[in-house]
Amino acid sequence: MDEKLVDIYDEVLQRNPGEQEFHQAVQEVLNSLGPVVAKHPQYADAAVFRRLCEPERQIIFRVPWVDDEGQVQINRGFRVEFNSALGPYKGGLRFHPSVYLGIVKFLGFEQIFKNSLTGMPIGGGKGGSDFDPKGRSDGEVMRFCQSFMTELYRHIGEYTDVPAGDIGVGGREIGYLFGQYKRITNRYESGVLTGKGLSWGGSQVRTEATGYGTVFFVEEILRDRKDSLDGKRVVVSGSGNVAVYAIQKVQQLGGTVVACSDSSGYVVDEAGIDLALLRDVKEVRRARISAYAEERPDARLVEGGSVWDVPCDIALPCATQNELNGKDAATLARNGCTIVAEGANMPCTPEAVDVLAEAGVTFAPGKAVNAGGVATSALEMQQNASRDSWTFQHTEDRLAEIMRGIHERCLTTADEYGSPGDYSAGANISGFIRVADAMLALGVV
Repeated sequence: MDEKLVDIYDEVLQRNPGEQEFHQAVQEVLNSLGPVVAKHPQYADAAVFRRLCEPERQIIFRVPWVDDEGQVQINRGFRVEFNSALGPYKGGLRFHPSVYLGIVKFLGFEQIFKNSLTGMPIGGGKGGSDFDPKGRSDGEVMRFCQSFMTELYRHIGEYTDVPAGDIGVGGREIGYLFGQYKRITNRYESGVLTGKGLSWGGSQVRTEATGYGTVFFVEEILRDRKDSLDGKRVVVSGSGNVAVYAIQKVQQLGGTVVACSDSSGYVVDEAGIDLALLRDVKEVRRARISAYAEERPDARLVEGGSVWDVPCDIALPCATQNELNGKDAATLARNGCTIVAEGANMPCTPEAVDVLAEAGVTFAPGKAVNAGGVATSALEMQQNASRDSWTFQHTEDRLAEIMRGIHERCLTTADEYGSPGDYSAGANISGFIRVADAMLALGVV
């Protein structure tokens, strides 16, 4: 890390004790910005680095709701509005027991650069709750979402802050949240949330966007090498929304996904994952990955262990943060993996990233690779603003174009700043400079 940035990182540690994921995200970005400090002293003079590490607003609130047994439950809600230099805050809501302020700040910080890389006019933010929708009835989820929005509504709006979904927040939850927002405000403000249903303001491809975008980015890496996904052996972690649609797009482009996972273990299917069965198990029945193995005779269930033990050409971690460690990275490299692209947010530990670099494995960071979700959210906002609705093919083409642009910006910027081929440096520097220039233009705010 450049010596001029060390003090800023130390200040982040002191001001945000115990928030390890946030510390990790900040360190990863600052480690890349040394060449920027040397080339653009005006950023340090205006304290842009320091300002960027401090959220513009942090909101924490109580979420009381009544379960099906008539018992009052209490959860904690969060919204971190991190940076609005480029546009209204934009980022998902995560409902999961692991959610605390440090997780939300890490995700919001990453979102600043991810949103910048898309080239769209959107700032960075994130939110969520430690509520766990797993195992809850529709009525319980509805009552929780209504209570959550009863506080959140006063902080959001199509020109202020536009949440979307994330882990634990899908179409059902977005519907309940939007319904409560409409009820409280007496406004049908379609642009206040993205990820809506197609019949009430949603966008084609939004459900598929993060997974599709991940694969489009990998396709660009391979195209740069005069190669393609055709015949490639791919392992995907997770079996949620991002993983499912990454699997689908890999298959459409000629690759074979041989393994996927959930928190209980992973399945190996050498013939290629049966996507229809996987979606039925995970999306319809909401069952564990073991149900897939039970109904697919040639599939093998592994409980425990690591999905990264399965040999592959390309690895797509699409589950959650810090899921792929140094040991896993070494295994992937030893087994011949050539590309690791992050479909989730920061799924590779710093040690894993170092191991991959030493082994010559191409690593593409989540802030670039999984930007397709928020890019398509911004496309949904465009459609809402113009009262328009685009076809699936038109929207997918726009998504592919945006991902090609992100890939090109990463490579061009990495080369310009002395790190050719380094997607992490390219993503961090390119994302930072666009935000930093906007912050300078707006003055000290």
